[in-house]
Amino acid sequence: MKTLFPIAMLLSFSLNAQNLPKFTDDIAMKLAEKPMKCINQEYPNKTAHIINNEKEATLTPAELHPSFYGCFDWHSSVHGHWMLVRLLKSKPNLSDKKEIIEILEASFQPEKIKEEAAYFTKYQISANFERTYGWAWLLKLDEELMTWDDPQAKIWHQNLKPLTDEILRLWKTYLPKQTYPNRTGVHPNSAFAMAFALDWARTSNDRIFENQLVEKAKYFYLKDHKTPAYLEPDGSDFFSPSLEIADLMRRILPQKEFVKWFNGFYDKKSIANISEIPVISDINDFQTVHLVGLSFSRAWTMKGISKYLPENHPLKKQLATTSDLFLANALPLLFQGNYGGDHWLASFAVYALSEE
Repeated sequence: MKTLFPIAMLLSFSLNAQNLPKFTDDIAMKLAEKPMKCINQEYPNKTAHIINNEKEATLTPAELHPSFYGCFDWHSSVHGHWMLVRLLKSKPNLSDKKEIIEILEASFQPEKIKEEAAYFTKYQISANFERTYGWAWLLKLDEELMTWDDPQAKIWHQNLKPLTDEILRLWKTYLPKQTYPNRTGVHPNSAFAMAFALDWARTSNDRIFENQLVEKAKYFYLKDHKTPAYLEPDGSDFFSPSLEIADLMRRILPQKEFVKWFNGFYDKKSIANISEIPVISDINDFQTVHLVGLSFSRAWTMKGISKYLPENHPLKKQLATTSDLFLANALPLLFQGNYGGDHWLASFAVYALSEE
């Protein structure tokens, strides 16, 4: 049965950004219900599998991806798993903790994960599957397990290793050949994926991968100037292309260098535009609902950038306040749509609420 926030709570979200509710166990549990419901829901499904022959045409999502077949598509399933791990890790008193553990335990079975890893070499043209959005979320999932001092998490982390290793191999092969970045506001966005990959590389002490990412990020974005963010967003964006770039660059540049770069990257017109709440004309449309996710991703990128800016920077407080406004606007919308948003938006909400 679908759970809705009480009306009073919804109004407090949307009308009072300065008093955002704390990320309580109750709110966490209401968000957790989304992936808990869809991780084992196989249909509807967008497999993104390239069918090479008649035999492959009959393969079901669960046959292709025994661990991550639910939640409409592979990447949403992966970040749904990340979300449940994050909540178990940060909210140990969740009421449905036992059920969440059972769901994760079933997905992280070694034989299933090995089959997930084999997918990338088992079929023709499968090496670029989920490149690089799904890859980024897989590394974020691995990072969450890697940094959790829990016996069960250590087992899950080890079980996930074949898939993590395969994603890492693919990314290290692809990155040197990636001549241009993807500056889109949807899945292929390079800056978003590289930011998550960089987090993983630093957490795992993979200096080779870290250096690859840092140098490629500088090659892609260091010369960017006066970004045309006044043109954002496109009609189905769930990322701000410009904010994703800035969120990546604050990870790789010393503060003084970042401030100089950031000041040249944005002008007042662009800052004003990306600070406006997206207009969502039809929340039940599977593409238009992406704009709810845009509010969440703007919230977390603005929060991260604000924290990195020095105290005397004129945009520091403005970005922090605007981040809260986006979060307050998007949270109630998450519970008003259909499966187009239910299968993925809760993960964006948890990342925006909990990321420091």
